[in-house]
Amino acid sequence: MKDSRNSIIGFHITLYFLFIFILNILHVFATVPTRHLCHSDQRDAIVEFKNEFKILKPCFDSPSPLKTASWAKNSDCCYWDGITCNNKSGDVIELDLSFNCLHGLVNSKRSILSLQTLRFLTTLRLSNNYLSGQIPSSFGSLSNLTTLDLYSNYFSGRIPSSLGNLSHLTSLVLSFNSFVGEIPFSLGNLSHLTYLDLSINDFSGTLPSSLFTVPSLDTICLENNQFNGTLVLGNISSSSKLVELRLGSNNFIGPLPRDVSKFVKLELLDLSHFNTQGSVDFSIFSHLKSLRNLYLSHLNTTTMIDLIEMLSCFKALDTLDLSGNHVSTKNKSSFSTPPLVLISVLYLSECGIIEFPEILRTLHKMTNLDISNNKIKGQVPGWLWTLSDLMIVNLSNNSFIGFKRSTKTGLSATASESSMMYLFASNNNFTGKIPSFICALRSLRTIDLSNNNFVGRIPRCMVNLKGTLSALNLRQNRLSGGLPHIIFGSMKSLDIGRNQLVGKLPRSLSRLSFLEVLNVESNKINDTFPYWLSSLQNLQVLVLRSNAFYGPVQLSQFPKLQIIDISHNHFNGILPSDCFVNWTSMFALGKNEDQYISIGYYFASMVLMNKGIEMELLRVPKIFTAIDFSGNKFEGEIPKSISLLKELHVLNLSNNAFIGHIASSMRNLTALESLDVSQNKLSGKIPQELGKLSYLAYMNFSHNQLVGEVPGGTQFRRQPCSSFEENMGLYGPSLDEVCVDFHSKTTGEADTPELEANKDEEEVLSWIATIIGFILGIAFGLTIAYIMFSYKPKWFKNPF
Repeated sequence: MKDSRNSIIGFHITLYFLFIFILNILHVFATVPTRHLCHSDQRDAIVEFKNEFKILKPCFDSPSPLKTASWAKNSDCCYWDGITCNNKSGDVIELDLSFNCLHGLVNSKRSILSLQTLRFLTTLRLSNNYLSGQIPSSFGSLSNLTTLDLYSNYFSGRIPSSLGNLSHLTSLVLSFNSFVGEIPFSLGNLSHLTYLDLSINDFSGTLPSSLFTVPSLDTICLENNQFNGTLVLGNISSSSKLVELRLGSNNFIGPLPRDVSKFVKLELLDLSHFNTQGSVDFSIFSHLKSLRNLYLSHLNTTTMIDLIEMLSCFKALDTLDLSGNHVSTKNKSSFSTPPLVLISVLYLSECGIIEFPEILRTLHKMTNLDISNNKIKGQVPGWLWTLSDLMIVNLSNNSFIGFKRSTKTGLSATASESSMMYLFASNNNFTGKIPSFICALRSLRTIDLSNNNFVGRIPRCMVNLKGTLSALNLRQNRLSGGLPHIIFGSMKSLDIGRNQLVGKLPRSLSRLSFLEVLNVESNKINDTFPYWLSSLQNLQVLVLRSNAFYGPVQLSQFPKLQIIDISHNHFNGILPSDCFVNWTSMFALGKNEDQYISIGYYFASMVLMNKGIEMELLRVPKIFTAIDFSGNKFEGEIPKSISLLKELHVLNLSNNAFIGHIASSMRNLTALESLDVSQNKLSGKIPQELGKLSYLAYMNFSHNQLVGEVPGGTQFRRQPCSSFEENMGLYGPSLDEVCVDFHSKTTGEADTPELEANKDEEEVLSWIATIIGFILGIAFGLTIAYIMFSYKPKWFKNPF
């Protein structure tokens, strides 16, 4: 017992001294100043480099907050977002400012000197910004650099040959910029390079063959450039590590290089749009047993490709693109039993196919089939829907007349088991009613049956798709009846234009909170303006053209609206002067990764009057803006708030009853390309300031009561005489050049004093002030609300 007691006492004494020791250690660390790992000169260099650029939000896909938001002045830069330091030396070794909304030139002297201070830098990432200029040749002095990533900016000029000095470089990414010129031969000296991506630029010239012999390279991406000449791959070693080779969409001429067969480890090969100008020996690909993705579209060859023979060569092939070639799909006697193929993606667009390929029914793993733009007649086979993994089918631009029922099971029963997500069947000869089996495709996200001869009503059974359907295009058919009260919760694009639909727009459309595109043009819809659509905060395109809409128009919201066409209806009344104040998307457009308005694989399309011509936009650009109110009965003055829309490209107010003067403040529409105010009752002068709108290529002021001197400038001198006719008070040198026989100046010039122009400017400024006040009011309200909820009393309980 005594020994036990002594042990316990000894244990407590040991704990006591250990406790005292720990306290002393903590005291020492508390009294010693915190040592920053980051070197002050390198920190200052990073900050100076960042300060060379403006940070302008919002920008596409930018995180919130941005990386530089953590860059406190007196904190250790090694703990800043986007900065990595060496744990021992404290040297900055990685600088990542990607997705940081940076605007400006990189090749200024100060920014270059800042980077040179970071001599231990191994990684420099500046991707997904708004940087411009050329790559400074002094980048080649960053001798420790292993990764240089400038993806998706606005860089231009040539690649400096000094980059060939970066002997440690393993990854070079310059894609999605505007670089020009040839690839310097010095890049062939980068013996450690494993990843090279120069795609989507404007590079030209021939490719240095030494590039393909770099032993460490496993990925080369050079597609979507202007490279030309004959492709020479050089002396390729059998030990080449190349796994991915992308050379498609360039200007190469001549035979496909046979040496490509030596890249035996290739898993992806893209030679699309190769101008072979003759026959092709497709057996050169048979040695590439590891191929999973093969893109051979548009080779400009006279050789017929045997689809079954091609499929039999590659057991591991996942994706095959033969579009734009001559393809035979008939089974030969040597292949009486079709080969077992695991291919999942097959592109056969524009291949001259006249019968639906029977071989396709054996491809049970297929998920994506594109057989569009061929000459296939008859009916779509019912067995197509038995391919349970099939998600994307494109049958567009053929001569199909119907859908054949499955002989195995009922077509609707088969469809209900389908994984189909995207069905494209536009521009065919389909007749009769829309087949009901489509409603059984419960996973459908996109249905495009446009430009056919379908009749009858829109099937009410489509309500079964309300949980998944994102895009529905039934345009250019002969559908009748009213638009059913279908609520598609995820709907983003609805196009039912150019049919024979009647009645009113269902109010249920206001519940489509994700809707971006609504097009009901050229029907017989008889309704008032759907002001209740202003609740759709994501709406970008609204087309009500050529219907029987009537009454006044309320244009209050639509913050994301980019295109509105309500022309050729019976709208009337006066447009309020503030009706464009909230159309903020037309104030300024940001940069978008996506070039077009799209939903998955579906691209929105429309018809629009632009520059006096009816244009069909097969894909609606995200940077395109237009307002068309023509062919109605609008009265009063053109709202001054129109001048706020600085990103507006097309403005058509023709064939109405607008009065008053054309506001001089319209000079603010600096992006305007097309202006039509013809056939109104406008008076006064054409503002001289319009002559300074450098993008204004088309204008029409005819059939008004305008007077005074026509503005000078190249744009006005290039207009036809018809753009000014039936305005007997117009005169001037610009008019004399285009209208030789135009009547000379009338004696009564309109009184358009300086006071009128100043009044226009003051009114526009007042609207700007209103907007600023509105935004400040919201900010103040949110601040008060935050304070109230942040300092809630103890008795407050969260009800959720």
